[in-house]
Amino acid sequence: MPTDTFSDAFKRNFLGQAPQWYKNTIVAFLIINPLLVFGLGDAGPFIVGWCLIGEFIFTLALALKCYPLQPGGLLAIEAIIIGLADSHTVYEEAAANFEVILLLIFMVAGIYFMKDLLLFFFTKILLGIRSKTLLSFLFCIISAILSAFLDALTVTAVLISVSVGFYTIYHKVASGKKIHHSHDYSDDQTVHAYHRKDLEAFRAFLRSVIMHGAVGTALGGVCTLVGEPQNLLIATKAGWNFIEFFQVMSPVTMPVLVCGLITCVLLEKTKAFGYGTLLPESVRNILEDYEREESSKRTTRDKAALVTQAIIAIILVISLATHVAAVGLVGLMVIVLLTAFNGIIEEHQLGHAFEEALPFTALLVVFFSIVAVIHEQHLFTPIIDAVLAMEISAQPPMFFIANGLLSMISDNVFVATVYINEVKMALDSGAISREHFEKLTIAINTGTNLPSVATPNGQAAFLFLLTSALAPLIRLSYGKMVFMALPYTIVMGGVGWLAVANWI
Repeated sequence: MPTDTFSDAFKRNFLGQAPQWYKNTIVAFLIINPLLVFGLGDAGPFIVGWCLIGEFIFTLALALKCYPLQPGGLLAIEAIIIGLADSHTVYEEAAANFEVILLLIFMVAGIYFMKDLLLFFFTKILLGIRSKTLLSFLFCIISAILSAFLDALTVTAVLISVSVGFYTIYHKVASGKKIHHSHDYSDDQTVHAYHRKDLEAFRAFLRSVIMHGAVGTALGGVCTLVGEPQNLLIATKAGWNFIEFFQVMSPVTMPVLVCGLITCVLLEKTKAFGYGTLLPESVRNILEDYEREESSKRTTRDKAALVTQAIIAIILVISLATHVAAVGLVGLMVIVLLTAFNGIIEEHQLGHAFEEALPFTALLVVFFSIVAVIHEQHLFTPIIDAVLAMEISAQPPMFFIANGLLSMISDNVFVATVYINEVKMALDSGAISREHFEKLTIAINTGTNLPSVATPNGQAAFLFLLTSALAPLIRLSYGKMVFMALPYTIVMGGVGWLAVANWI
């Protein structure tokens, strides 16, 4: 058999399974940047700094081709090598946002140990309510409430786990197999002909429910400082605690929440944009039989674990509301309590809890590298100065629009990090008042959280859903997500903009 040369092997290994055109593009970026820096004189670093931002947004926008940590990290490393930023500045940025890093590491891992309770809760709702409109409404509002106090990624992970579980059960039975049989549920060839129509309806049902839940995480995530990673970063810069953050955001977030929930109901009633499909009765019967069987197997120890998780969930909410400690430390407390009282004490059992958050935590530090370039090269100073030169009343809605549009194609954490740092510098320099700084901060937070539901690029929870094992099973493509999110994008973005323009 022919073997690869070392040259071919290096090409294959570079960025793994990413398309060759994508690899070539990243290599081109890495070659062009230093040539421009050293070939354009004094203007080189400023121009390449803007090129770097565009290149980094490119990696975020094409996250489905390759996770942005590797290509974005290569660009960040090169930026430091060619002098666009100093490594000490990157460290200072990370250190200044240490509370956000703690949140991602410990809070997401803490909620991982609460998954049994959340799975139990969502399963009861899914099978206990026959009205599709009411079910969708509950999925949306419960996801919003959970995301306000927990973490949007974790809530989405629970929704995915429930949906995959139910899908595999029905797919197995529809293929003529017993629950305990091994089965490839990605292969429809084995599904009996008379089950195929119900299978397609079940897919449509799960698509609509999971999208309502995913949008719910955005509706709730914008409300509190733990709902999304950038919220804590913004709250830290503004000096707001949990209650203060909720209060200052509420003139925007509460009207958006109400209108979002109304949109959920209208979509189910009108059956527009792919919503409204009912759960086939044959599917419900199979799932109910399975749930009864699983409930009968639940031991006293399993029930005790659920009670423990419920109690610690209450402790978590109280701790966050009273701000007894940094959010990340509260998450660490949750890890200790849940593992200690549920007998999870082996090192390998703990390790799985950190798998979801650590890749994104690493990516966040890469964000800070790009932010360091923006600071040292003063890239956003002309833009910020131009916006701040506008009439004061026009500035918050302009910030909302700018953050919203960027968040649709990029990542809302990156966008928020850039803008809040620039606005904080304007406050520290005396260019704006504290009152105006708070209005702009509200516009940045809501602008990055609300319109970003337009695409999976903007919301980490949406991207997580799109790249999950569930998406291909229920035929949830990138285009389908954008189409189903469109009415929510219009309502949440429109109401959010009106609230920022008139009510803050």
